[in-house]
Amino acid sequence: MRKKDLQITGATIRIERLSKTFDEVVAVDNVSLEVEKGEFMTFLGPSGSGKTTILNMIAGFERPTGGDIYVNGRSIGYIPPFKRDIGMVFQNYALFPHMTVYENIAFPLTTRKLSKDEIRTKVQEALTLVKLQQYGDRYPKQLSGGQQQRIALARAMIFKPPVLLMDEPLGALDKKLREHMQLEIKHLHEELGFTIIYVTHDQSEALTMSDRVVVLNAGKIDQVGSPGELYDKPRNKFVADFIGETNLFEGKILNREGDIISIETNGVVRIQGLQQEEIKGERVSISLRPEKIVFLNDAEERQNIYSGTLKDIVYVGETTKFYIALEGGGEEIFLKLQNRKGVPKLSRGDTVRIGWDIDDMTIFS
Repeated sequence: MRKKDLQITGATIRIERLSKTFDEVVAVDNVSLEVEKGEFMTFLGPSGSGKTTILNMIAGFERPTGGDIYVNGRSIGYIPPFKRDIGMVFQNYALFPHMTVYENIAFPLTTRKLSKDEIRTKVQEALTLVKLQQYGDRYPKQLSGGQQQRIALARAMIFKPPVLLMDEPLGALDKKLREHMQLEIKHLHEELGFTIIYVTHDQSEALTMSDRVVVLNAGKIDQVGSPGELYDKPRNKFVADFIGETNLFEGKILNREGDIISIETNGVVRIQGLQQEEIKGERVSISLRPEKIVFLNDAEERQNIYSGTLKDIVYVGETTKFYIALEGGGEEIFLKLQNRKGVPKLSRGDTVRIGWDIDDMTIFS
């Protein structure tokens, strides 16, 4: 099948001061956001953060309490779902069990009253696209979870919606299949060009698939950025803690000297960091990713160097985590190393020397 047969023109989406209240509970609180044409944007956050509620308002399953949604400049916030021309893929796939795979995929075209010949051609194209061209006569119960997800994706794409919404679509799959499907969906998006809004609570999934990620917390947007921006430059403690693994410290600024600030943590450990414009006041939080910390021999130097006692070693397959109690205070820290040649042979109770540079940390007010 030629890619151009199912080529889709993505749409821009503008969310403007969007709010949703259920009784006295504010689920979405005055959210504004712009999604670019053809962008893969993920809503990421814990349960109750508002991500699915926003998705449902874009789809038309929930009416906003306030604000509006625009697709290619057209207001859609208060029109019925069937008039929005938006595709949707659900976590439970929502396939019709009494219909064959062919009939499931054909359903959106049947409701649009296309001819049988057109439907047949488009369904075969869609089946080829998701690599299931021999499965048209089967029923959903005869398919694996990954195959059902591909059929749900084909059905959502077949009428060429400019916007495709995906609500935790891989949550029911095992880890290996989920990772495989992440790449499948990412490659389909790159080939076909539609705009995707994807909802997940899995930060690894969000970083793997997205052009940009929206981190939601308690109905508000905490940060929007590329996966690299969110991981390396989180805007606040919540984003730093939610995206990946990190060491978090609380403390106060002792002095500022040029671009260097000295911080004393609550555990009475002195740390040097880089002054950043957004740091206000004297109380700060520090985020330090575990892979930024290294073991040092007596001759090696870093801008922050500490001795400590190795409290625990945890083997997690491709990496090992080392948990260390720092001398001179109550702080505990962990670092992470890839399991390859050259990893030091250490045991619990060993005294170790570790360090990191000032630009390895992120500091927030």
